[in-house]
Amino acid sequence: MRAIQITEFGGPEVLTLADLPEPVAGPGQVLVDVTRAGVNYADTHQAENTYLAASKLPMVPGGEIAGTAGGRRVVGLTADGGGYAEKALALEGALYDIPDGVDDMTALGLIVQGATAWVMLRKSVHLEPGETVVVHAAAGGVGTLAVQLAKAFGAGRVIATASSPEKREFALSLGADVAVDPATPELRKALIEANGGRRVDVVLEMTGGTVTDQSLAALAPFGRLAFYGMASREQPSPISAPSLLRHSTAVVGMWLPHVLTLPGDIMRRAMTELFDLAAAGTLKVVNGGEYALTDARSAHEALRSRKTIGKLVLDPSR
Repeated sequence: MRAIQITEFGGPEVLTLADLPEPVAGPGQVLVDVTRAGVNYADTHQAENTYLAASKLPMVPGGEIAGTAGGRRVVGLTADGGGYAEKALALEGALYDIPDGVDDMTALGLIVQGATAWVMLRKSVHLEPGETVVVHAAAGGVGTLAVQLAKAFGAGRVIATASSPEKREFALSLGADVAVDPATPELRKALIEANGGRRVDVVLEMTGGTVTDQSLAALAPFGRLAFYGMASREQPSPISAPSLLRHSTAVVGMWLPHVLTLPGDIMRRAMTELFDLAAAGTLKVVNGGEYALTDARSAHEALRSRKTIGKLVLDPSR
């Protein structure tokens, strides 16, 4: 079968088309004929071995797939990567039927980015009605969905940040109340001004560096920051206990694989609500581009350039 394989760590140039044996399902795994594979920013970290979990070579990247299995249309998380291929193994416990009327692009946008936004808002920060939510990288895969979900879950005000005027306008079109340039020299002040002079209640942050530092400084008493990535590859300043006490603030990390270890099947609850919202037209996955499997490098280059909007997928048939 055709697949994208990585045999050395690095940038997009290490993604190489290869002819590999079809994977064989083991216990708790399901073989899926892949019709679309999701592309995430985390994949760029895995390619250079800078992700939370160490990568092993050789490797076929890709943590999410849509396709068919046993006559069903399904979307799922892969057993151990392998999504950038014509066939891949999905975790049986993280495989979901795609409802009628939901396309592959939408399903793939929901299973990682949508679920990430859902878990952060529902579980990490426990969003309460009327609170102000800051969504950084609001034009990205998670950000576009987080803006919409925050509104659907009762946020009083959603402040989006994005790196270009076009992206900020797009975030406003998704329902954000105001959009801010994260590169502004005094981001803390800009976020507070965008909230009518009041500190903000919730921040969803995946940039790192000074954006994290300035966002923490903008939190109101009992404000919460959920940190789920570091796209800038810049470490934020160390957080001290006294700094948390100063405004009774909280910092929460969120990595989606941990959700699968929780009792109560939180992931299935998330997917059920996300599918319902998508079917009702309340939640829209933004099509950020469909690439041929042979053009996977271009997808990674686009992500790393920070010029993309919405969800990127690969088509293994091309």
